Amino acid sequence: MRPKRPTSFEVARIAGVSRSTVSVVLNGTEGVTIAEQTRERVLKAAESLGYVPSYAARQLASGRSRTIGVAISYSEYLKVDAYIPQALYAINEAAVARDYDVIVEYLGRTDAFETLAKGRQIDGLIVVGEKRRGSGLETLKGLGLPLVVIGPSSDQASVDVDNRVATTRAVEHLQQKGRKRLAYIAYAPTEDGSSRERVEGWRQAVEAAGGDASEAWFEVANFTAESGRLAALRILHRVQPDAIVCGNDMIAFGAMTALREQGMTIPDDVAVTGFDDIPLAAHAVPPLTTMRLPAEPMGREAATCLIDALEQDSEPAVSAQVVPASLIERESSG
Repeated sequence: MRPKRPTSFEVARIAGVSRSTVSVVLNGTEGVTIAEQTRERVLKAAESLGYVPSYAARQLASGRSRTIGVAISYSEYLKVDAYIPQALYAINEAAVARDYDVIVEYLGRTDAFETLAKGRQIDGLIVVGEKRRGSGLETLKGLGLPLVVIGPSSDQASVDVDNRVATTRAVEHLQQKGRKRLAYIAYAPTEDGSSRERVEGWRQAVEAAGGDASEAWFEVANFTAESGRLAALRILHRVQPDAIVCGNDMIAFGAMTALREQGMTIPDDVAVTGFDDIPLAAHAVPPLTTMRLPAEPMGREAATCLIDALEQDSEPAVSAQVVPASLIERESSG
């Protein structure tokens, strides 16, 4: 037989207070003053009974769900991208530390977020990776919820790296190694803000050194290592690069496979760099040189920014917090 759950009536009886006082203390109702001695009696009684107030009761009492929504801009991220789980882990850890829950959805499912917002089931939103067109982000902005973007954004509070500067650093590293013919593979369509900025960083750095950054040296992949392999093969059929700069590590893994399939050695024939420094990058063959994207600090900062605003009943300030990326040099760049 299932044991009977303790009730707020029992907590009130043991503490010698009214049930409404129990509700105020345990649900954190704001604007009501309770004597510290009374509060301690209620907490002690609840602990002795193992009583936990229901989610619905806490929401009703506080006027908040204490839940934040996380919108992933591309559903493909969740299948193949190792950066996203790191960011989600940090968001969840930061939220739990502040007594918030997290709901994750695909940005394209704006109806899901509309339902959650209208039902007051989420207090604010974090969007991971802003897209320029048709992403549903404009709909989310219209929900009237505090919102923070992880990635580039011109009109929202955001946390990001300087993708242009970071990619330029990778290109200059290869140039310092004597590489002159640098191809580039974008990890996603360039409507994605981060993908677009990384392409721009490659093109600017190559052209500044007098190199060729025309379309023959450029390809767009689609998140997966296999799409990176196919993109690299298309480049190799057109031109002869001595280095391939990749928009992220998963794409770099695919490019390295393509080079081996063509009988080329890395880095002797063609050097390769990635972006993100996911855990597997150090175990690639050869180990992958990459730009380290601080996914966990970015996720933690985004959650902290949002929750701070929620606790102050304000909107996150429209500003870009830029977290530095660092070059991690390994064998793939020579």
